[in-house]
Amino acid sequence: MARVKKTSSEDITDKDFIEVFGAREHNLKNIDIKIPKNKLVVFTGVSGSGKSSLAFDTIYNEGQRRYMESFSAYARQFVVDMERPDVDKITGLSPVISIEQKTTSKNPRSTVGTITEIYDFMRLLFARTGEASSYVSGEKMERMSEDQILKTINEKFDGQPVNILAPVVKARKGHYRELFEQIRKQGYLKVWIDGAIADVEPKMQLDRYKIHDIDIVVDRLVVSEADSKRLYTSIQAALKIAKGIIRIGDKDNNVAYYSKYLMDPISGISYDEPQPNTFSFNSPYGPFDKSQWLASIFGVAGAVG
Repeated sequence: MARVKKTSSEDITDKDFIEVFGAREHNLKNIDIKIPKNKLVVFTGVSGSGKSSLAFDTIYNEGQRRYMESFSAYARQFVVDMERPDVDKITGLSPVISIEQKTTSKNPRSTVGTITEIYDFMRLLFARTGEASSYVSGEKMERMSEDQILKTINEKFDGQPVNILAPVVKARKGHYRELFEQIRKQGYLKVWIDGAIADVEPKMQLDRYKIHDIDIVVDRLVVSEADSKRLYTSIQAALKIAKGIIRIGDKDNNVAYYSKYLMDPISGISYDEPQPNTFSFNSPYGPFDKSQWLASIFGVAGAVG
């Protein structure tokens, strides 16, 4: 069993502190102070004792000034030059955020992230860089281009007879008489119903009280380099019919899923593309509360330090 080493005061380095030397802003009288990081620190005192002068006019202003100096000379010409606060030296200063003491927001759900608008940038970051995982199999959700689907099928099913399937009904009840008639008019002769291939016939229908899976059999062929063009055409047709999703059935009636959008390659479940409102606890499309929002961050986008 691993032992956890306790951190003593001797183990803490100067990097764990913000140190202010000789602060003289406004009514501060040459103040030296050492503030620990990763702690909630409160400045208290009577009115006029210099709390705001130290927090806002000294520490925050110096952090902002250093941030502005990191811009290029071209970018700095568009912002107002910030004067250095009246202080000898500040060390250990990280990027800073400040919230006004008198805020105009009346929303009780406001947080540091929402008030400073960092929350909006975080949601955009997670939506663009997050990696989704299937809640069924735990596998990473995949999306493929048509060329990637073609290459994968050629490698996985080389020399095997396959059915190119376009799923149109998944786990729904109904007789689907009109659907079969529409499929027949489109020129397709066979369908994959609940794991078995059947011929499309006039007035064909299913048991309306049972749950069905229905795929259109777009093509049946043996995967080979010679038929690569035909396979590619069939893949395009199936993707168009099923709106970006296809299935490949082998001779043993096993199926593999492929999609141009996020899909679990094992179970076939699909997710919508992540959007910023997916990570908003104020949106009906996002988590219901902040705890679920944090869970979605850790589960979809990876741990956030």
